[in-house]
Amino acid sequence: MNKLKIGGSTLLKRPIAIIDEPHPLLLEELTGMGFAYDIHYQTDREAMKAALPAYSGLVVRSRFTLDRDFLAAATNLQFIARSGVGVEHIDLDYCVERGIEVIISPEGSRDTVAEHALGMLLMLMNNLGRADRQVRHGEWIRAGNRGVEIKGKTVGILGYGNMGTALAQRLRGFDARVIAFDKYKSGYGDAYAEAVSLQTLWQESDILSIHIPYMPENKFFIDGAFLQKFAKPIYLVNTARGLVLHTADLVAAMEKGQVTGAALDVIEYEETSFENLNPLTLPAPFQYLRNSDRAVLTPHIAGWSVESNRGHAAVLARKIAALFADSPLKTSL
Repeated sequence: MNKLKIGGSTLLKRPIAIIDEPHPLLLEELTGMGFAYDIHYQTDREAMKAALPAYSGLVVRSRFTLDRDFLAAATNLQFIARSGVGVEHIDLDYCVERGIEVIISPEGSRDTVAEHALGMLLMLMNNLGRADRQVRHGEWIRAGNRGVEIKGKTVGILGYGNMGTALAQRLRGFDARVIAFDKYKSGYGDAYAEAVSLQTLWQESDILSIHIPYMPENKFFIDGAFLQKFAKPIYLVNTARGLVLHTADLVAAMEKGQVTGAALDVIEYEETSFENLNPLTLPAPFQYLRNSDRAVLTPHIAGWSVESNRGHAAVLARKIAALFADSPLKTSL
């Protein structure tokens, strides 16, 4: 069995369990690196838990919750490769205790998330959804659908990582001022955005785009108190995680005129897998949004472009290859 030493510990190339289907590129690269793998796309959680001791790595998205009880059965687990960004379904503290590497691939979808956020913002500020529906129903309303330009506005980006940076880059051609606040970073201002305090973000933003990760301290980070601190009515875009934004408080802010319009690709009511949701059964705040001409809604697809599917695979392959330093990639990614 191939093995190598990293950070004082020996890593063995035992088989990898592929729990959620990745782009074929990742499977090709794993084979090229000398890994065997087993496909478990249809394996249920209990059967997967029983099989875990055989595997040194897991490739997942969000089909299972990888909690302490589940991971304790993975007695030979060395890494978890999460295709995507969010890790709220993985017990990271337990992974630290066990020395399990958790690999994510935000770089794979940074561009598509930025494009989606910009598309939603343009749709919101130019009433594109409403105008489209009206024309399809035989209505030709021009003055009532007069748009608002991004040009000349101040766009506040909350969270300046991969996605926030990519959005700032795309806003450069709109002749808008872009400011950013990131509580996890310092010295992050660049040619695309000015780093500011949270107070400045509240004071000067006309548009807020949310790009912070979900973790316990960020649950409902954007709530009624947060929204009340904006000096001007804002357009709000959330392509991050639903649980960072309190939906009922957002609706209240929209009713008060504090939020002019909201574009949401994610909502707090989603299940962990983000797959199964019936909009008709959700609570009253969401029904308000569903029936509002001042809301644009998409089903958690900001990161799901054709290109990002391959991109996540390429990023994971590169990071797994770096973990196993004797495993060169088959192709240049």
